[in-house]
Amino acid sequence: MAENNRVIDPSGSAVKAARGGLDFQQLSVKKNDKGYAWLFLGPSLLLLIVFIFYPMLKTLYLSLFLTNGNGQNTVFVGLQNYMTLLTSATYFASLFATLIYVLAVSLLTIILGLLLASTASKNVRGSSFFRTIFSSTMGVSISVSAIFWLFIFNPSIGVFTQLAAFLHLPILNWSTDPNLAMLSVIISTVWMNLGFAFLILFSAFQSLPQSLYEETAIEGASPSYRFFHVTLPLISPTLFFVSIITLIESFKSFGLIDLMTAGGPNNATNLLVYHIYQNAFLNGNYSQASAESVILIIVIAVLTFIQFKYLEKKVSY
Repeated sequence: MAENNRVIDPSGSAVKAARGGLDFQQLSVKKNDKGYAWLFLGPSLLLLIVFIFYPMLKTLYLSLFLTNGNGQNTVFVGLQNYMTLLTSATYFASLFATLIYVLAVSLLTIILGLLLASTASKNVRGSSFFRTIFSSTMGVSISVSAIFWLFIFNPSIGVFTQLAAFLHLPILNWSTDPNLAMLSVIISTVWMNLGFAFLILFSAFQSLPQSLYEETAIEGASPSYRFFHVTLPLISPTLFFVSIITLIESFKSFGLIDLMTAGGPNNATNLLVYHIYQNAFLNGNYSQASAESVILIIVIAVLTFIQFKYLEKKVSY
């Protein structure tokens, strides 16, 4: 019994484990170790300062000024750039379009990722092939994806157009209809994000204890009951992680918008990130673009906080 007990030095200077004889005092941080810590952390901290923290502070600083075409400060205006944005109908239209886009992309990505991961986790013939297909979108670049979907949505020779003509259905003009343009971008983005969501959720499905499913099956639980009352609570931490990442990535969408619609038609797909790009690099209005960037950061932070506040309560760790 004495071998299993921890022996404490009466002086309080050392604690030893009776089994291994390990002296925990030897694990204390020495002065020389701090130098090694800065040596290893230094490159990462330098990259964070140069590419993350400095641009963030510079953006906040520029949002308080008027700038010329070169991005140089001219006049200090305080919060005037923010007031201009918050009273702009065009900006609120972009904000509304962004919220619709983010909500649709996040929900569809998570739901489809769950369905595909649940299907692929079953040990059936050919499941390994479908797992590869489901996760293959992770290896497709944004430019290739845009070309692929532009061909599908092409009103003249596109796959959807040919299919509609074959079935004698009305041919939809995806490029000029504002509602269809937004839908086309949502479909393309979900397709791009689905590989990541599937891979993460599939790994969660693979770690589930099969004995628990066998017990619930013996008790007569239906497949739907097992999915909602057994599977979802067990994978809820992974599902919560995927929802956070999907939400943030949806707000950052730019490449597909730029290549497929360029914010049109009639600014229907002019999301916040693309609106920032237009003001900064096309119109040369760096101060207003900086104010938009700060507002975008606040919106993402608020929505992420809401997710942590309400969704995390339903996560079973």
